[in-house]
Amino acid sequence: MSAADLDRVSPSKRPDLTPSGRQRWSELLFVHWTFPIEAVRPLVPADIELDPWDGRMYVGLVPFRMFGIRPWWLPRVMALDFLELNCRTYVHHRGRPAVWFFSLEASSWLAVEAARMGWSLPYHHAEMSVAREGAHVTYASRRIGSEARFAASYDVGAELGPSVPGTLQHFLLERYLLLSRRGSRIYEGQVHHTPYPAHAARIGEMSQSLLTAAGLPLVGEPPATVHFSPGVDVEVFGPWPVS
Repeated sequence: MSAADLDRVSPSKRPDLTPSGRQRWSELLFVHWTFPIEAVRPLVPADIELDPWDGRMYVGLVPFRMFGIRPWWLPRVMALDFLELNCRTYVHHRGRPAVWFFSLEASSWLAVEAARMGWSLPYHHAEMSVAREGAHVTYASRRIGSEARFAASYDVGAELGPSVPGTLQHFLLERYLLLSRRGSRIYEGQVHHTPYPAHAARIGEMSQSLLTAAGLPLVGEPPATVHFSPGVDVEVFGPWPVS
């Protein structure tokens, strides 16, 4: 199935299942660059299809806050709050559009270990900070034991509203499935939330080495797109083996 034929709306519907966890994602910045397909193809398992837009692969860095992270059975008082930053691209498998993570940084060592064990995701423990004054935000991350870093200051702009299917904004932001690999098997997880209330955003200063740490070419151009969202409440389902 080609990327143009994918159903990009059905994955946003809530599964009729008990969620494996609940959480809130807050103050998300979506910064995307484009790369040639041939630069990304070796970094994603061969049995997972790439999902390009207009012949180019989009790769994003998404720093944000995580609140109330807990499995469904754990009382809210025992939930975790921490900072997270993911490096991701867009793929599809068996006709379902999804996210493939090159790396995920988290300020909680416990969250890193739990996600590596339960989801087989490439989490890394990092020293992280965020500060906000009005519409101005600064965010920094340094992976412990590595030179992989991210630092940015940005300003939140005008409200854009929920993303419209068929637009680039929807393609990048409204992703509800994630894939991971455990041994020879591919696993799929799903999240459910209301559509992101999206805003424009403007980068002031930014430096990062997460893209090259993932194996991508050195970035010499400014980001192709920048978006912000104040956040959403999220239910998490899975993961399940799909192959």
